Amino acid sequence: MSENNNLNPDEMDDAFDQVTLTLEDGKEMTCDVIAIFPCEDRDYIALLPEDDPDGDFLLYRFIDNGEGNYDLDDIESDEEFDAASEAFDALMDDEEFDEMFGDEEDE
Repeated sequence: MSENNNLNPDEMDDAFDQVTLTLEDGKEMTCDVIAIFPCEDRDYIALLPEDDPDGDFLLYRFIDNGEGNYDLDDIESDEEFDAASEAFDALMDDEEFDEMFGDEEDE
């Protein structure tokens, strides 16, 4: 999909609510940031395309380059993707995550 997307503060709001990805075909896609989370020795980001809120989550490596910019890299191996997916699933199942976004059943 996208490879090594460089994100700067102008492309992200202050709370990391959304990012804009540039796809291989040059089109841009705005995504809601669901979570930034660790897995093993790396950080990952889970995104949900804004125009497809019922679609699949997108997972990327999340790299803080220390200069106020962030990079997103594709996850290249099935093993790494499986590990990141399991970490994200565990986060989604975590009670604290439900509290962050509000439990729809309580409404």
